[in-house]
Amino acid sequence: MASLKGKLIIAEPFLGDKNFERSVAILCEHNDQGAFGLVLNQQTNLKLDDVMENIYSELPLFLGGPVEQNTLHFIHRLGNQITNTIEIGNGIYWSGNFEEVKTLINIGKISENDIRLFIGYSGWSGGQLEDEMKQNSWIVSETDANFIFDTPSKEFWRAVLKRMGGEYKVLSNYPTDPRLN
Repeated sequence: MASLKGKLIIAEPFLGDKNFERSVAILCEHNDQGAFGLVLNQQTNLKLDDVMENIYSELPLFLGGPVEQNTLHFIHRLGNQITNTIEIGNGIYWSGNFEEVKTLINIGKISENDIRLFIGYSGWSGGQLEDEMKQNSWIVSETDANFIFDTPSKEFWRAVLKRMGGEYKVLSNYPTDPRLN
């Protein structure tokens, strides 16, 4: 399978995994050794200043996935304004010098529309994501920075499917629990 780095993976409505129900993750890395991604639409009740000292920001924190929820990760669209950043495609960047990020946040140069911060991440061992793809657990989609940072997280799963059109647009309206329909 070709690398899915920089792509979105969208949980099928029937996935049945509580960690990923109606989730959309961006893959920051994908190779033969495995995959690393961040769930884009599971906002927590925590703010950045709840978990860090000497930072003065109410930026929301998202649950990046079920792995190592004591770690902090981020994606952004600031490019080379932050050193040591990794471009994952279409104007989306991952990681970088966090001391620079903290300074830019504290002086008001980074807004919620520029960066998304995560506790934890989603990880797959070599071949695991490929196996899940064969089981039709995930739908793959292209994306870009504007869509990621300008689409409200509560609407993200539905919005990405609608954007894909056709059969995916129909899936976007599938009820969370069809027994209640």
